[in-house]
Amino acid sequence: MQISLNPVLENEGCYPHHNLYYIVSSHWDMQVLGGILLSRVAQAFVEAYSIRMRGNTLRFQSQYLKKIRVPDYAQLGQQSKEALREAFLARDVEAATAVALRAYGLDADALVD
Repeated sequence: MQISLNPVLENEGCYPHHNLYYIVSSHWDMQVLGGILLSRVAQAFVEAYSIRMRGNTLRFQSQYLKKIRVPDYAQLGQQSKEALREAFLARDVEAATAVALRAYGLDADALVD
C-alpha cells in the first residue's frame, strides 16, 4: 500500500495495469505536473479527501485524485516550471513543495504534518 503520492512519467506509450492511475494532457508539461503532484501540497489534498485504511495507509481512488486542484499552467513562471521539473526528476519532495507553496500562494504553515 502507498502512504504518499508517487508520480512517475511513462513516455513509452504503455498502458497502466490495475491499481495505477494515469494522467494525460496536451496543455501541461508532464514533468512540471509531476513536480506539483510530488509536493506535499498535492499530498495534503489527497489526505483531506481520502480515507485511511489499516496501517494508516491512504486509500487512493480516482475520485480523490480528481479533486486535486492545480495552479493555472499559463500563470506559472518559467523559473517555477523549471524548478518543478528539476524537483520531479530528482524526486525531491521538499524542493517541489517549496515551489508548489509559492504557486498556490500558500506559506509553509498551511501544511501540517
